[in-house]
Amino acid sequence: MTSPITFVLVHGAWHDGQSWNRVAPLLTAQGHRVFTPSLTGHGDKTHLLSPETGLTTHTDDVVGLILDHDLNGIVLVGHSYAGMVISNVANRVPERISRLVYIDAMVPTHGENAIDVMPLTRVLIDRAADGAQPWRIPPLPEAPAPLGLFGVTDPDDIAWLKTTLTDESVLCFEQPADMSNPAQAVIPRAHILCIGNEPNGVTRRPVPKLQPNGTPSRVHTLNTGHDAMLTRPAELSALLLETA
Repeated sequence: MTSPITFVLVHGAWHDGQSWNRVAPLLTAQGHRVFTPSLTGHGDKTHLLSPETGLTTHTDDVVGLILDHDLNGIVLVGHSYAGMVISNVANRVPERISRLVYIDAMVPTHGENAIDVMPLTRVLIDRAADGAQPWRIPPLPEAPAPLGLFGVTDPDDIAWLKTTLTDESVLCFEQPADMSNPAQAVIPRAHILCIGNEPNGVTRRPVPKLQPNGTPSRVHTLNTGHDAMLTRPAELSALLLETA
């Protein structure tokens, strides 16, 4: 039997920790330890959303969890926008992280923000600027199949997902990633890409052939929509164990 692994699963923009409800039990059933925090402004922290909520806030959320529970040897997983978050966390506490896993995620370099990584984010910010609260970006709307809502197309799943989605602060997308600590570059990384029905206008930045530590990049694919943790939880869980 393999040694238990500690996973910290970080949700993407607009989502909350409940997005991992189908993945976490599959990992814990095999003896692993799993944390699925909701970032500030989401889930049980929805009421804390403010114009000052940003990437730094979300980095503090995850670093605080790691330190409060004295976690080490972590497989730190980020979905979508949380690729920015886990990159920042790795810069802060690299000695506690054994691997980074990016699921259909933004992958910044030092000094880049979410707009740099995915320019479409600027469109969302500009749209929000016309609203009564220009610092709040509402969740993306449901699209006709096969796109659905964040790639989720089952009507019951869409209905549930809508109950969990909340606004994101513009600052989350504007603050740059800090990857200045050389120790973060040593951490192995893996990438899981969701393919098959990407929305028009969304261009995924290619994964570099080499990881920052100089070894070949590990890239896996899932033929599913963006929210793979809802649409393909068993396959995603297996990949997380494989990459760990």
